[in-house]
Amino acid sequence: MAFVSAAFVAFMAVVGAVYFAVPKNNRWVVLLVASYVFFFINSEWLIAVLIVQTLGTFACGRWMSSVDQKGAAALEGLEKKELREAKAALRKRKKRGMVLGVLFNLGALLFLKYYNFFAGNANIVLSLLGVSLPSLGLVVPIGLSFYTLQAIAYLVDIQRGKIAADTSLPKFMLFMSYFPQILQGPIPRHDQLAHQLYEGHSFDYKNLTFGAQLILWGFIKKLVIADRLAIPVNQVFDNWAYYDGPILFLAAAGYGLQVYADFSGGVDIARGFSQAIGIDMVDNFRQPYFSKSIEGFWRRWHITLGAWMKDYVFYPLSLSKAFARVGKRARRLFGTSAGKKIPPFIAMFIVYFCVGFWHGANWTFIAYGVWNGIFIMFGILLADQYDAAKKRLGINEESFSWEFFQMVRTFFLCAIGRFFSRADTLKQALGMIGGSTVGWYDLSFITDGSLTNLGLDVANWFVLFVAVLVLLFVDIAHERGIKIRETIAQEQIVARWIVYLAAFAVALIFGVYGSAYDSAAFIYQQF
Repeated sequence: MAFVSAAFVAFMAVVGAVYFAVPKNNRWVVLLVASYVFFFINSEWLIAVLIVQTLGTFACGRWMSSVDQKGAAALEGLEKKELREAKAALRKRKKRGMVLGVLFNLGALLFLKYYNFFAGNANIVLSLLGVSLPSLGLVVPIGLSFYTLQAIAYLVDIQRGKIAADTSLPKFMLFMSYFPQILQGPIPRHDQLAHQLYEGHSFDYKNLTFGAQLILWGFIKKLVIADRLAIPVNQVFDNWAYYDGPILFLAAAGYGLQVYADFSGGVDIARGFSQAIGIDMVDNFRQPYFSKSIEGFWRRWHITLGAWMKDYVFYPLSLSKAFARVGKRARRLFGTSAGKKIPPFIAMFIVYFCVGFWHGANWTFIAYGVWNGIFIMFGILLADQYDAAKKRLGINEESFSWEFFQMVRTFFLCAIGRFFSRADTLKQALGMIGGSTVGWYDLSFITDGSLTNLGLDVANWFVLFVAVLVLLFVDIAHERGIKIRETIAQEQIVARWIVYLAAFAVALIFGVYGSAYDSAAFIYQQF
């Protein structure tokens, strides 16, 4: 069932209607059944992977909870020294349960998604010994990368004492499988989402209309912008040797815009359905292309993934005893100022290596993560020199020209990075980057009709141009704190419905569809 299809719209409508038809205390059951039906339709018997990971995660959470409960009773009446030792022993036991659960989930992800990648690279060395690892016909279930991170965060938060373990297995099954966000996020924390799923929400007309607005906007971004942009982008990337200079760069920049419209559009649909039934899901984007640095870009792009990496990779690494020793040694070797930056420098590299690898089992994705990580790491390492240079040049950091320059620079660096995330191989990515540096003296393709050879005629280029302008206008409004949905909702009913019907007509008439009026698969659906 395509996420953007008539069938999915009907599915959402039926689930919403049944949700409000049953008693409040049973409404979570509707979401659980709907989630497993949706998962089975899309992954069939691979639903067993989700079930096994859910059961394993739930069991580890309950075991850690039992350690806390039994430990509390065992601590009564102990002397101060014995109490301290007993608490340390309990923390170790609880941590063992967390580690077991994390390794279980991480093992499932690494095996199903990355085994063939590891085996293929290992065979390069093993071939010298005359042996090889077999390639397996593994199929990755939908949402594996998303619900695995969700499960890991749940276990770590229990171990840290931030949340209590779920006591109801069926309810926890809903938390792990909630269908609107199973395909491409966001990646919710248990304390953000679980209680909203478990409690029944009352029907609210405002929630329904606001949710419907968000769904419709998601459809427009996906169907009108992302799927239309995919046509020229695919044409260039699939035949890259025939292009150079500006065409290659525009294809990479266009792919970045395509991913933004595609990914954020899908998240809007997930958040829109959730809001319609009273569930508030965190946003995953905050106008990323208005960022003034690569680091700022990743604070605004795929926000829940960045927050996950920060809380469960960066801080545990940078605050660990091993990294403290590294920092101490670095300060002796390089001085206090430079040495104290080495631990976060290394931790940041590991984070963005993981970010790239999380996106896919290909060296191109790893290169994409490293490309972004390099600029962020050197931003940390050279921050003092950078500030000093700005002072020497007399740059006014609050001026519009400087902020605009920073945004253009960030957009350019992000576009170059997209060569890695879209290309099939590193060789292709590097070849396209090299090719994009030549041929800028010839910009005749703008006026000689060459763009129509990329799969879109003049009318479709015009539709795309207008749609991107609308997206830019909406992002500018959001950046300035203007709440567009609230503004529309305050208009008279006739004006509101003119806007709604116009938006529906745009999605229906100008959307790019395949057979049975289904859209192309979401880019992040594969992750």
